[in-house]
Amino acid sequence: MDRQKLMKLTLTAMVAAICAVGAVIKIPTFITTAALDSAPAFLSVVFLSPVLAGTAGVIGHFISALTTGFPFGPLHIIIAVEMFIVVWIFGAMHKKEMHFWKWPVALILNGVVAPIPFYFIISPAFYWTSLTSLPVATLINLVVVAVAMPVLSKVFVRKEGRVH
Repeated sequence: MDRQKLMKLTLTAMVAAICAVGAVIKIPTFITTAALDSAPAFLSVVFLSPVLAGTAGVIGHFISALTTGFPFGPLHIIIAVEMFIVVWIFGAMHKKEMHFWKWPVALILNGVVAPIPFYFIISPAFYWTSLTSLPVATLINLVVVAVAMPVLSKVFVRKEGRVH
């Protein structure tokens, strides 16, 4: 394994581990608990590709679900795929320097669009109730990222640029 691949794998594993720490920081909501598990994945777009950042988000979600006993059972696979997509889009927008638009897009996708499948799978009431807490939890995660991202961006500025 060459040095660059090893560095990408190591950074992805480290972000996943930080997601695990965020997974135990719970935000009480009406339906279940939300956690700070996605903040490290969103933040990792500074130094990881969107695919690797999304992968870390998937791992973070599964660890967060594990800490609460997988309350939605196999439906967590859908949530993990959605997490991957949202972090990937956020990372792609960051890479294309769409620094203003990545924030509201991430908030809307994760807080409003992602729970739409559960409108049909579980119930409309579940969807509408999730809209009372999921956007707030997403906003908290994004505020953490917005505060830390400028500092982390300076740390990862290198001659060769970001890790791809």
